[in-house]
Amino acid sequence: MEEFLHLIKKSPLFYGINDEELYTLLKCCGAELVPYENGEYIFRMGESVNKVMILLRGRAWVLQENFWGRQEQIYQIKEGEMFGESYSCARTPILPVSVVTDGACQVLFLDYQRMITFCSLACDFHTRFIHNMLRLVSEHNVKLENKLEHVCKKSTREKLLSYLSKHALAQGRRDFDIPHNRQELAEYLCVDRSAMSNELSKMKAEGILDFQKNHFILHDSYDAAQREGA
Repeated sequence: MEEFLHLIKKSPLFYGINDEELYTLLKCCGAELVPYENGEYIFRMGESVNKVMILLRGRAWVLQENFWGRQEQIYQIKEGEMFGESYSCARTPILPVSVVTDGACQVLFLDYQRMITFCSLACDFHTRFIHNMLRLVSEHNVKLENKLEHVCKKSTREKLLSYLSKHALAQGRRDFDIPHNRQELAEYLCVDRSAMSNELSKMKAEGILDFQKNHFILHDSYDAAQREGA
């Protein structure tokens, strides 16, 4: 555990907690460090979950499997990110997804009930720890709501415009950078990459927007066309 302490401290779950407090907290939460090889299951669909995992090193994929056994990658878990807190909190009896490693990984497991239960000392740092977890869960839910807002649109164009409009409004300007490359954006919006690239090119030709890699500029022509068609 000692050699991974610097990785554990990088997790936003432990913001504001010093080394001495961290040792106590990890013991209090029944921390367990587990190494995994490439392609191993961390969680399997159908299991019950009562632990929260923090990916200290490596990458993992959240997968969904249908009735016929076909697997689909839902999203990637990166270093420092956690998984299982929502399912543990909701006491989900059957996990609807699997988590599989993408290369060698080091995973820290924490017992959920011990995470949310104060010991007899009622330490201040445990309160900070719970606040951190609530903030992270809330941020994750907001991100999912934002994604749902985009992917529920009917067409690829509508999904793109919804996504780009959100970023323009958030940054308060018509020219802005997005955090995704083309492949990541296609996966995020649940669209075909080629179809998405074609739609971007069409909108550029129509004067709706301009772009260079992940930098975008939105023009007024789309809004004017919408008003004329109303």
